[in-house]
Amino acid sequence: MQFKLKSKFKPSGDQPKAIKDLTDGINKGLEKQTLLGVTGSGKTFTIANVIQNVQKPTLVVAPNKTLAAQLCNEFREFFPDSAVEYFVSYYDYYQPEAYMPRSDTYIEKEAQINDEIDRLRHAATQALLSRRDVIIVASVSCIYGLGSPKEYQDTVLNLKIGDDVDRTSLIRRMIAMYFERTNADVDRGQFRSTGDVIEVMPKSGHSAGDENQERGYLYRIVLEDGKVAEIFLLDPITRKIKDRLKDFWLFPAKHYVVAPGGIQRALKDIEMELKDRLAELKDQGKILEVERLKRRTRYDIEMIRNVGYCNGIENYSRHFDGRKAGQPADSLLAYFPDDFLCVIDESHVTVPQLRGMFAGDRSRKNTLIEHGFRLPSARDNRPLMFDEFEKQTGQTIYVSATPADFERTESDLIVEQIVRPTGLIDPEVIICPVTGTFESEKSEISERERSKHEQLTARRTATQGSQVAIKQAHYDGQVEDLIVRIKDRVTKKERALVTTLTKKMAEDLTGYLLSQNIKVQYIHSDVSTFDRIEILTDLRKGVYDVVVGVNLLREGLDLPEVSLVAILDADKEGFLRSETSLVQTIGRAARNINGQVILYADKMTGSLERALMETGRRREIQVAYNKKHKITPKSIKKNIGDIREMLGGDADKSNIRDILKIELSAEPHEIEAVIAEKEDEMKKAARKLMFETAALLRDEIAELTKELKQKRKKAAPTPEHR
Repeated sequence: MQFKLKSKFKPSGDQPKAIKDLTDGINKGLEKQTLLGVTGSGKTFTIANVIQNVQKPTLVVAPNKTLAAQLCNEFREFFPDSAVEYFVSYYDYYQPEAYMPRSDTYIEKEAQINDEIDRLRHAATQALLSRRDVIIVASVSCIYGLGSPKEYQDTVLNLKIGDDVDRTSLIRRMIAMYFERTNADVDRGQFRSTGDVIEVMPKSGHSAGDENQERGYLYRIVLEDGKVAEIFLLDPITRKIKDRLKDFWLFPAKHYVVAPGGIQRALKDIEMELKDRLAELKDQGKILEVERLKRRTRYDIEMIRNVGYCNGIENYSRHFDGRKAGQPADSLLAYFPDDFLCVIDESHVTVPQLRGMFAGDRSRKNTLIEHGFRLPSARDNRPLMFDEFEKQTGQTIYVSATPADFERTESDLIVEQIVRPTGLIDPEVIICPVTGTFESEKSEISERERSKHEQLTARRTATQGSQVAIKQAHYDGQVEDLIVRIKDRVTKKERALVTTLTKKMAEDLTGYLLSQNIKVQYIHSDVSTFDRIEILTDLRKGVYDVVVGVNLLREGLDLPEVSLVAILDADKEGFLRSETSLVQTIGRAARNINGQVILYADKMTGSLERALMETGRRREIQVAYNKKHKITPKSIKKNIGDIREMLGGDADKSNIRDILKIELSAEPHEIEAVIAEKEDEMKKAARKLMFETAALLRDEIAELTKELKQKRKKAAPTPEHR
């Protein structure tokens, strides 16, 4: 199958040129290109057009799960007939194994796996091995070990009508593929055998030969006289037959598949390594480490030999894979064909993440190995190094509004996409002093510096909108000036973002704004992910008028209601006030026609100057485009949704019972039927990444289940009536 883009929009603004240049670059064999696209310019739509033009399987790497889910949804809208899958870490909670020598504290690995994300990961690898029109949107989880695609594919079971199949051997084959046998309802990764009828649900929820069917179906295999007589596609809830199939493909229930005889070979290798390592530790006089390593490793060996598994078995992956020391494990990248396209979204953030994963993992593993908790081979259970990632990816497009030096120097071609089809202009930027008039003599800004900036911005007076605020007769400083500007926005029912340099400053400023009767909340790294997203959602809803933060008000925030962005102490040169940080933060006001950015600074830094130059350049290009095409800019209108559900959080349950008034008044048997229907709807919504709908249904099911228990309890006879 081929990629077929479906959209009611046509490329406009800078998009046609960007699409052509990027497509030509790929066709000419350019290894690395950069799409420099401003916020709101339609970068995802541009990449979608490029994918359609080059017809290559594509990996899109995003910096976090939330952005990955948003991108996956967008690509699914553009390519409804292709396989667009979501691949991120399947841990809801993960505490890696670690040892802290200073306090002699050992921390065991703890993990909680999200079954739905595990299903999506299986769907991703299954799509890669069965078709070419595939887009995988992934986080940096894509560079971690996943298991050999060859072993995974060699284990695939293909059944056709009329195939000679023995019931016992088929059951053993499914168990060898890590499917769990059950006598209850069949769930993903399970099968049930009743006589010559076997029912199985793939881990991904559907078969590779079932591309046009809705996911989550149950497959029934009927055997007669040692042959496959019929294959049915069933609805797992109603058990109605949805289709009769001619063949059926079943992939393993786990990505990590060990070839026959591989376990015994691996155990022999582990024992040899243990012997060598114990001798090495004895020579170093580390008696405690010798005993610790001997006890732990031999226990793991016995567990693997008798049960087939041990806690932390991934640390022996090199032996199971038959890899040499230092050789990288197979990751998601190994499942792609050789000619795939890699797109790195928000590359100025994602590339440093990809670079840093290996070093962090190696440091932790070295400590465990040095103190006898793990064998040296544990080092090879690791993410890819960045140079290994680059070798395996081939042709790459970096996408960012602020490409870093790496992308600029490594790219063979940089394509700009400055013009927004909506006509929205980069926000007006105003510089105000930090200090008040009573400290005007102490201010570091000089008339020469002020004149320098005025000359810098004079060229763009009509288009850039940047200006230095003239000190009035009375000026109380950045905080008091900010309050006046915030109150002005509140009267217009608009929102504001404020960035500070430290968490303490964010909390203190929030407290002061609250004392001024301003609806405000702060977010920083100590605030949980779910709470941060809830706060931003409440900002859009108007629960808050202002959000104060440190470095979390940058990439990925789509807040059309925000018309004012204030950057306090903008002249403090450093990471938080670098050119990239400033341009990204300024961009948060670019989705509102009244967008305005206030930079509080007493001196002009190099980062400020470069950020203003770049913002002014982009503003100038957009204004010229609007004038030429007679476009009137309009603020973006977007529905307000609770994006906590993308990460599995809880939605607001206050109105759930109101929604379910009729259902809650039903009889118990009727409530059971409603629960079954809603569970089916919830699973369908989750499979389509419609997380908000799925979460609402989940909450409704919880309320219905609670009500059902209460009704059954009331209906049950009391002891005195028995």
